[in-house]
Amino acid sequence: MPEYPLPYPSLIGLDDVLPEPPVAFHVMTKPIGPLCNLDCTYCFYLRKESLYPDAADWKMSDAVLEAYVRQYIEAQQVPECHFAWQGGEPTLLGVDFYRRAVAYQHKYRRPGMVIHTAFQTNGTLLDEEWCAFLRENHFLIGLSIDGPRELHDHYRVNKGGKPTFDQVYAALQLLQRERVEHNVLCVVNARNAPHGLEVYEFFRGEGIEFLQFIPAVERLPDGGVTEWTVPAEAYGQFLCDIFDAWVVRDVGRVYVQIFDVALRAWCGLDPGLCVFSPTCGNAMALEHNGDLYSCDHYVVDYNRLGNIVETPIAELAARPFQRKFGTDKSAMLPRYCRECEVRFTCNGGCPKDRFITTPDGEQGLNYLCAGFKRFFGHIDPAMKYMAAEIRNGRAPANVMAWERARRVRQAGVTPGAEEPCPCGSGRRYGRCCGLRRGRRMR
Repeated sequence: MPEYPLPYPSLIGLDDVLPEPPVAFHVMTKPIGPLCNLDCTYCFYLRKESLYPDAADWKMSDAVLEAYVRQYIEAQQVPECHFAWQGGEPTLLGVDFYRRAVAYQHKYRRPGMVIHTAFQTNGTLLDEEWCAFLRENHFLIGLSIDGPRELHDHYRVNKGGKPTFDQVYAALQLLQRERVEHNVLCVVNARNAPHGLEVYEFFRGEGIEFLQFIPAVERLPDGGVTEWTVPAEAYGQFLCDIFDAWVVRDVGRVYVQIFDVALRAWCGLDPGLCVFSPTCGNAMALEHNGDLYSCDHYVVDYNRLGNIVETPIAELAARPFQRKFGTDKSAMLPRYCRECEVRFTCNGGCPKDRFITTPDGEQGLNYLCAGFKRFFGHIDPAMKYMAAEIRNGRAPANVMAWERARRVRQAGVTPGAEEPCPCGSGRRYGRCCGLRRGRRMR
């Protein structure tokens, strides 16, 4: 089954690309490879076991661990270094593995360097010992959960096909109780996509302040997509529904990654996330044995850059192949994308999803294009307002009152005091915009 739509990156003119090492780069580290205690239907990484058919031990050795930590810190030409542990399921290694990782970080950290550590987990193996370690060492935990029970359990099951919501929800409560810094990663798929507001209200009700919504997109050999792949328009509507609730009551209280990324773009900045940046190539993936790949979504033989035990990681990251992998994201955009009004924020999206054709028949359009256009077009008025507030030294949260007033004006009628307020707050008009309006009139 193909992992990418075309031979990517293009090798044309490769010899002309100078191997300039990046000032800083990111590595998503898979210390136990694709091994996991769950069997989520949409997980593309479980199949990576086939890359290492002779593997007897998937645990990253201490020699590889130390080499990685040392080389990665040395390669960063900035005063910060960001480690990210993922899988598979990284907790399968046990907490002592990460105690050694932290010890190596202290050993090789340059004076004045700040080290940040993120840890993505399904949460099912977390306990008080884990939480104490994570809290004491300032790990940021990403917990994978796809919404309330009936939505989460549709695809996120264990090896026996049984639901996992109760275990993951218990992990969320444990992280909150033990005061471990955390956010939620929600995979937007065919099942939960029609329920954006329900998903958001669930997380909001659980006190989650930081949210990521990652679209599930997987191509089939015949050119179609899997049954769990989120439809493009549904993905856009999912984000719109959440934004409409967020923008009138939660700005500055709840942080949604794609909203923050969009605001950066409307402020004229690089979006700051590889998926929406003009180029990529500075976010690689490291397997358990030290093999470095172009990207988490390109862990295939074609995109193996080398092994850090044999070649320093900084040299692998600077290889012409990898540099061209990054620049081709922009160079290979079809004309339809180059002329698009929302290109400044989406930049064509992730190359792994560019497998459909444009209206004029050109290859390389992102499968999620319709969703991106729907969402970024929908949020344009509010984003312009927030960007203007920031430029004028004011709080972007002012958009909440502005957006509520705009919706009341658009409604064109004045509801009764006990009727729902047209601003979308969920409150009665007399207790919401009607109350404020009355105060202004007096």
